[in-house]
Amino acid sequence: MQQNELTPAQHPSILIIEDDRKIARVIQLELQHEGYQVELAHTGTEGLQKVNHSSWSLVLLDVMLPEWSGLEVLRRMRASDPHTPVILLTARDSVHDKVSGLDLGANDYITKPFQFEELLARIRACLRTAAAVHAITTASSPIDEHRTVLGDLIVQEKSREVTRGGQAIDLTPREYDLLLFLMKHPHQVMEREQILTRVWGYDYYGDTNVVDVYIRYLRNKVDRPFQTPYIHTIRGVGYMMKE
Repeated sequence: MQQNELTPAQHPSILIIEDDRKIARVIQLELQHEGYQVELAHTGTEGLQKVNHSSWSLVLLDVMLPEWSGLEVLRRMRASDPHTPVILLTARDSVHDKVSGLDLGANDYITKPFQFEELLARIRACLRTAAAVHAITTASSPIDEHRTVLGDLIVQEKSREVTRGGQAIDLTPREYDLLLFLMKHPHQVMEREQILTRVWGYDYYGDTNVVDVYIRYLRNKVDRPFQTPYIHTIRGVGYMMKE
């Protein structure tokens, strides 16, 4: 990354929660060289305290931490902060850890050891996605800017509560993000690649079938218990939400 990509007014702030002090310090120095403001935490409890007491542009979170695991920190963080991008750092190439982290609301993950340029690329991608989501949210001007409605389906964006016909619907963070994205574009066909970019992030390299899987999850919760389906398949293209 060229240093001039960051203007002096930006200086995104990054919190590194990593128990290996040498690794944490190396990452901190490299990120500071790139123009980021960086702080460190070395345990789960210390990391969560810093998350709760300051505003961060992004959090780098190690999965294996003393006191509280990285996944537990993430779970507690997402209970009050659904938006700050989180990249998991893990030494375990475990599908279960990755899936658990993404379902808890992580935006991305990278397996140690990694090339620093790859980490930088993932950080930039997460920050771009966060900025794009913020722009979409602020650009729309409904009657209640914190409430998105489609028929009897209501999303309260501040509390992330979802109801249909007055019944509460329990969604995972990823299911919520997908639903909200589709509801922000009613009566528009959203291609799978568009959905991947806006919900999973610019640097997601997995199969587009993950969209179909999560659409099925949403349908089971949002459509199946009710008479009228809102999520429609546009064969060969993608999906659309409409009454």
